[in-house]
Amino acid sequence: MRGNKSVWLLVKQLELSLMPCLLFIFLFYPVVHWPAEACATAAEGAVNADTLILCRACGHELAVGMDIQFVPSRLALSSRNDTLVGDRRVNVQLFENPRGLQFEVITFRKADVTQHWPADKYFSWFPGFSWTLATCPRCKTHLGWGFQPSDWPDTVTKTQFEESEQTFLALITHQLLREDFASSLLMTPKSFMS
Repeated sequence: MRGNKSVWLLVKQLELSLMPCLLFIFLFYPVVHWPAEACATAAEGAVNADTLILCRACGHELAVGMDIQFVPSRLALSSRNDTLVGDRRVNVQLFENPRGLQFEVITFRKADVTQHWPADKYFSWFPGFSWTLATCPRCKTHLGWGFQPSDWPDTVTKTQFEESEQTFLALITHQLLREDFASSLLMTPKSFMS
């Protein structure tokens, strides 16, 4: 009987000490580990492909939904489809850099970002391509990487990059925000409503 009581007391102590941790995990785990959620559907209605994609840090308009273009990589740790722009399925790929940091990215044909040349061909997630850092032109936040063919010169002009069909951008999902999602977070005071 005494052994059962000590086991019961141990279970109660664990329950009291673990309950706050479990609540935290169940409440916040999806927010932390689903970085594309901010780009996911903000409302039940359909969103057209002209939805603006914004910099999460400053709200700068980076691209529209039509600029998303899937570029597969065999070096991706995982790849999944997500509904990010209306009913359109967008492929989100997970990569890891040499330092062990992981990034979920969406590939874009074009976006309004600042690229920092020269391009580097080492540790590229897309074989046959060199990469450059891509930052927000307004707030300078690191948004992802620009990729150009490895046989190109290390430094090219922004016009050459944008006009080529061989170039693309891989932008980090948790650095992006959909305009309609951002708008849904704003409340209009009742005094401003007619």
